[in-house]
Amino acid sequence: MSGQGGLATPFAVTHIAPEADSWAELLTAGLAFDCHGLMPGRFLAPEPNAALLGLAEAPSGEVIGLQPAPHLAEGGGLLPVVRALAGLGAQLCQLPGVQGVYWRPAHCWMASKYFTGVIAEWLKGGPFPGLGLTSLRHAGDGAMVSVGLDYLIGQELFFPANRKLAPAALARIAVRLVNDLVTSGPLLRDAEWTGPEGELVAVEPVGSGNELRVTVTA
Repeated sequence: MSGQGGLATPFAVTHIAPEADSWAELLTAGLAFDCHGLMPGRFLAPEPNAALLGLAEAPSGEVIGLQPAPHLAEGGGLLPVVRALAGLGAQLCQLPGVQGVYWRPAHCWMASKYFTGVIAEWLKGGPFPGLGLTSLRHAGDGAMVSVGLDYLIGQELFFPANRKLAPAALARIAVRLVNDLVTSGPLLRDAEWTGPEGELVAVEPVGSGNELRVTVTA
């Protein structure tokens, strides 16, 4: 299948398992991925209680799953593998009847049009799709945490409660931080950023280093 909708990510089916196993191996960009939940076997169950982007509710239909082949499993969070997997998923979104995409590390459902759009932009050299391949959730007492960034760099963002900061502003700051961190790798020492509206953003690794505490000053 060749690139469509601005996606230059052709792939080939390189192995089809016996019917009882209901999976196939797909090859793209020299990397192999397993596609599970194919007919005539049982489809995977949709994931409930997830973040939603472009969808009023999580799709209720049949689900197939993509994952790195076993020999790539340990490197699943490496950017070349993530790019290939996301591009492959966007290609499959071109098939009839696809309602949405679930990115498991971020616990996030996305409308297929949204997913293909942000992935196409990223693959063309645009920003990392931080809203989708990561997400934000409430952590109690007004705090917010990222979900899915640890899959990529081994760290998550933690935003303490900040009543002066609107949720939309926090999301914009988080997206910028995610883009920079995915590009540069894990943060090992305190650092400062300038937010989209000129905010001072201080980021500090805490605990064992797998959490990044983000303090924003207008």
